[in-house]
Amino acid sequence: MDGISNKRTAPGWIEVADRIAGDIRSGVLVPGMWLKQIDLELRFGCSRPDVRRALDQLAQRRIVEHVPNRGYHVFLPDGSRTADILEIRVILETGTAAAVVAKAMAADIARLRDLAQRFEDLARTGTMLELYEANLAFHGTLLALCGNHELVSLVGELRSRTSSAPAGQWRTQARIETSSREHHQMVDALANRDVTQLCDLIARHIRQIGAGS
Repeated sequence: MDGISNKRTAPGWIEVADRIAGDIRSGVLVPGMWLKQIDLELRFGCSRPDVRRALDQLAQRRIVEHVPNRGYHVFLPDGSRTADILEIRVILETGTAAAVVAKAMAADIARLRDLAQRFEDLARTGTMLELYEANLAFHGTLLALCGNHELVSLVGELRSRTSSAPAGQWRTQARIETSSREHHQMVDALANRDVTQLCDLIARHIRQIGAGS
């Protein structure tokens, strides 16, 4: 093959950090779970130093927590920390509403309607993981309309600091149905260019996460 190797290049520590964070967001690694470095090394096919650097970086972002002489575990916020994180999200995400309304085009609104409908359909027929991913797709698409990529990334990190397991997002079918209605209402507010209504809906939607209903 003219010296070209067919071996897969081992991921660097940045990729390892992204993949661990992805597993946390998807609920593969749940809040409070201890992370064994040897398991991560084998899972991602990387070196021990890269695992350590990845975990240190995630600890700085407060996605995982380092306990001296014990190791690392997925960040597990207490009730007051969760409430504080959700209020930070309210401030950040409602703060984007005016920009989102100003920048949203007809195609963007149509895309959000499709995503809201997909969530509604999955509420009846899909798995919890499919529902979780559909929810992320809706909110990620909505938030990205503000045009501030750093803010979008920060909100993603804040999500990782609260309960990220799919089952932790909605504890009852009634809450799933409420989330679905709120998605459609957000799209209607956006279509009507109603910044105040969109802000109110975003704040209510985020705070319901902490209500546990």
